[in-house]
Amino acid sequence: MLITIIALSTILAMLIHELGHLAAARACGVTASELSLGLGTKLCGFQIGSIRYNLRLLPLGSFIRLNTSELHSKPLSQQLIVHLGGVFVNLVAASAAFGTVFGWINLLLAFANLLPIYQHDGWKCGVAFIRALLGRRSSPVEWTLTFSGAVISLVLLMFVRQSM
Repeated sequence: MLITIIALSTILAMLIHELGHLAAARACGVTASELSLGLGTKLCGFQIGSIRYNLRLLPLGSFIRLNTSELHSKPLSQQLIVHLGGVFVNLVAASAAFGTVFGWINLLLAFANLLPIYQHDGWKCGVAFIRALLGRRSSPVEWTLTFSGAVISLVLLMFVRQSM
């Protein structure tokens, strides 16, 4: 029974995370074309308006496909709002469901997404900051962020593991 609760809570937490990004994107005038639960091959889906909602084969994550040129043309503050929209919604859900499995999973998802791991929300915020500071894209600097973010994340995970 606990495994079922954890699985359903994880799916719901991932869904509201992506819906948080979608709401933030809409508020900032950035269009989205797809929201998917899972990665890899599409199993099924449906469309509402201009957004395709899909369920994919590998239950390892979720994503929203945004118009990146629109997003990058927005001010840094709006880019950060879009990147952190999912984290914000997970933190609200964690507070509302405090002490439950659903609350803990939302808290874990929010903090995991803040790590500067490639393609996570924390990494995307770091890239947005770098591009704003430099006034342009810089592949060497962005790859340095990607590599150092992975190292920082591993060190943090080892620290958390040792403190348990």
